[in-house]
Amino acid sequence: MIKRIGVLTSGGDAPGMNACIRAVVLTASAYNLDVVGFHHGFNGLLVEDYQTLLPQHVQHIIQHGGTILKSARCKELHTEQGAKQAAAILHKLQLDALLVIGGDGSFRGALAIAPHYHGQVLGIPGTIDNDIDGTDFSIGFATAIDTALDAIDKIRDTADAFERIFLVELMGRHSGYITLSAGIAAGAEQIICPEFGPVKKGELASILGPIQHAQLLRGKTSYIIVVAENSYPGGTTALAEDLSAELGTECRACILGHIQRGGKPVGADRILATKLGAYAVEQLKKGAHLKMVGEINQQAALYPLVKSNDKKKQIDPYLVRWQQKIASD
Repeated sequence: MIKRIGVLTSGGDAPGMNACIRAVVLTASAYNLDVVGFHHGFNGLLVEDYQTLLPQHVQHIIQHGGTILKSARCKELHTEQGAKQAAAILHKLQLDALLVIGGDGSFRGALAIAPHYHGQVLGIPGTIDNDIDGTDFSIGFATAIDTALDAIDKIRDTADAFERIFLVELMGRHSGYITLSAGIAAGAEQIICPEFGPVKKGELASILGPIQHAQLLRGKTSYIIVVAENSYPGGTTALAEDLSAELGTECRACILGHIQRGGKPVGADRILATKLGAYAVEQLKKGAHLKMVGEINQQAALYPLVKSNDKKKQIDPYLVRWQQKIASD
């Protein structure tokens, strides 16, 4: 029987994390469970920087971006000593379970602690990258897409006015989920992401061909290329410069960066975060351990935490084929 739950948010923040914290606290309160929230991710656990979370502490936070518990990355958990220290503090505080809201790095931290900890460990996927196996969507992804769309739509306006080529760089590290989704929804002429293959410096034919074809058919007009970060040596700015030199037409790079992590979570993220936070507490009461809570086909489900980092999750193959088809025609 669990009585006390620890919760923390770790790694890159994602819109909807506050909604998830709220659901955890409210659900735990309904079951008469205590919740301890650690500040600044695993760092707060290691230095015992925490607070007891009551329902009044999570009032009116569902609409706020970021995380009231703050977030950070923790190098100490890369060592066995750090993992043992974290487990010892969990025992000292008499916590029966730990909920970790974050992405793949956060889950690796949870898995590092687990062998030294006598309690239960669950993960809740909170990352705009949506690159976690075992769930259709992660908390923050839907909002990040809307944020990117708003920016791309505005860039389209100025691109139309000046008849320019714009390259818009989106986040996503090694996953093209944000890039493909935002690019298609924004009507981008081209999309560059890891799943489409690498773009090598000096080998730009695959990008230049569609641009030149479009210019031949439509004349000088706006042209938007949505690019995943780290897709080109030197970055998207270097790619824009190289395309400008090849085409003799000005190409501009616009890097959205961390703006994609901020803002009020959209309804889909608030609902998903609430569902996963509540489900996590319920599953802890049933004894769940070393699992990630996710949503598959609108059904809350458990998935082995160790497999959440396998990186088998693929972006929509139909949309990939469709995008490549229209870009080549």
